[in-house]
Amino acid sequence: MDQRFNQFWRLMGALLNDDLHVQPYPARLDKLQHHGIGLWDVIAEAERQGSLDGAIRREVGNDLTRLICTLPALQAVAFNGKTAARMGRRQLLALGSRVALLDLPSSSPAYTLDAGLKQAAWASLLPYIRSAQTG
Repeated sequence: MDQRFNQFWRLMGALLNDDLHVQPYPARLDKLQHHGIGLWDVIAEAERQGSLDGAIRREVGNDLTRLICTLPALQAVAFNGKTAARMGRRQLLALGSRVALLDLPSSSPAYTLDAGLKQAAWASLLPYIRSAQTG
């Protein structure tokens, strides 16, 4: 796995057994949706110089609680990295154990955890992913 680029699409593609990273963006989103996976940013807006999460300032969170309340079949929320987990968990305290909260290692190339270890951690999503056969 090439560590110079954000690995999100490669990590998700490995879980779905599909080369998502080479597909057009709309096709990637369709594949995720087909498997019961949605994407939502924890942060709605912020100021940031560069691309590192540590540079995020004046962030305004998306209303994750309201979103989750509109999704009765939702089983889990996974956070891509420590910043997303910290901010997202803070918002979702009121939900208690309604959904599983999974903290994943960041897909960012700035987080230099070995690719195999990242992939193993992201495999914790597998029980929540709808297979293509049942979709």
